[in-house]
Amino acid sequence: AGHFNRARTMAAQSSEIDETMKKLTSHPGFMGFLIINTDGIPIRSSLDHAEAVQYAGLLSLLATKSRAAVRELDPQNDVTFLRLRSKKHEILVAPDKEYILMVIQSPQIKTSSN
Repeated sequence: AGHFNRARTMAAQSSEIDETMKKLTSHPGFMGFLIINTDGIPIRSSLDHAEAVQYAGLLSLLATKSRAAVRELDPQNDVTFLRLRSKKHEILVAPDKEYILMVIQSPQIKTSSN
């Protein structure tokens, strides 16, 4: 029974991930997403394979370093979200226990109506 429940839970999680990805891809400025495991290996992605591997390798390092820095400052604290903005992209990184979600989007330039 335990195996069946685990399979059902995994199917529900997969459905939940699909729903979240559908919402992300419809967001204005969306350019791509990547989900990697704790070893930095891409699990799901809208990027081509070479790009996914490159983002996974570089940004998992950034997430690990960021977490180490935050914990060095306060061992009771942890990183929940990173936002990296460059001239061409904005990369959102949401680390979790087992996975890291990354979203690449074009930086939205807000214009003031004042």
